[in-house]
Amino acid sequence: MTALSGSPRDPSGTLGGPEAPAIPCTEECLLRPGNTNCGGCGMGVGLTMLGRALAEAGETCTLAIPACCGIVTAGAFPTTSYGVPTVATTFASAAAFASGIASIRDLNEETGQVICWAGDGGTYDIGIATLSAAAERDENIIYFCYDNEIYGNTGGQRSSATPPGARTTTTPLGKTEEKKDILAIMAAHRIPYAATLSIAHPEDFARKIHTALSISGMRFLLMHSPCPTGWKSEPSESVELVRQAVSSGLFLLYEVWGGRTYRMNLEPAWTDPAEYYRRQRRFGDDEIDLAATRRICRERFERLKVLAEEFPYEETRAEK
Repeated sequence: MTALSGSPRDPSGTLGGPEAPAIPCTEECLLRPGNTNCGGCGMGVGLTMLGRALAEAGETCTLAIPACCGIVTAGAFPTTSYGVPTVATTFASAAAFASGIASIRDLNEETGQVICWAGDGGTYDIGIATLSAAAERDENIIYFCYDNEIYGNTGGQRSSATPPGARTTTTPLGKTEEKKDILAIMAAHRIPYAATLSIAHPEDFARKIHTALSISGMRFLLMHSPCPTGWKSEPSESVELVRQAVSSGLFLLYEVWGGRTYRMNLEPAWTDPAEYYRRQRRFGDDEIDLAATRRICRERFERLKVLAEEFPYEETRAEK
């Protein structure tokens, strides 16, 4: 990890040398080795894939990260594992912070993306007011939610992203409510672009990042992000868990433009979701109604399929 220069504890910048180094955004340094992520962290995989996509596009970025595992990733002051300018925001205000950063960037005619990197607690729950406000104003930012379905940084409490049946520190018998459909909420704001991302489908992941980079205005990306600590799963199985979620229809891959046109990216193979649940000890044996789960997954897919057929997104020649 690299020491920060010119910090309050190091006003002369001597910890990082006489001058703060210019740190380009590259595949190697968006998230450096030495970070504090747990083994198998889906968020860490996502950051690596985001870094690659930014490098391929020749883009730089500034990160705005609220209270979540993402900001703890950097490590203890005065070091950081992030290789780009990073602002630690309050829990509820990542989108508001990012809006201000983007406004100054645009006023100064500077380049580079402003990216919010937030968990589900700071997106679905505590931060939804500022997120909604930024979406309504169509702020020129990319909001990236890594959804690990719990408050992972504070002990694994339930959030409105927690799926039914999951046991957390605040739902020891299993959550009873359905998971909030945050992508539908964001699409209802009619923002330019919203999409779901899978770390088990890297080509689709990269294409959607490049799409988001090519568009101005508010862009929202939702990534299914395993948390081995909170999910009580094996770190080596994180990518496979996402693959199973997509294959069984539990997590659908699709895109929405302007809240009006849709594109389904992959039809599920409709594999049995039982294996997905079995690999996570947060779900008790025989506590998931698999028949109801299969039915709900099918219904959600069929609804989105109808929208994609009735209101399809038409690619421009430049996009093709």
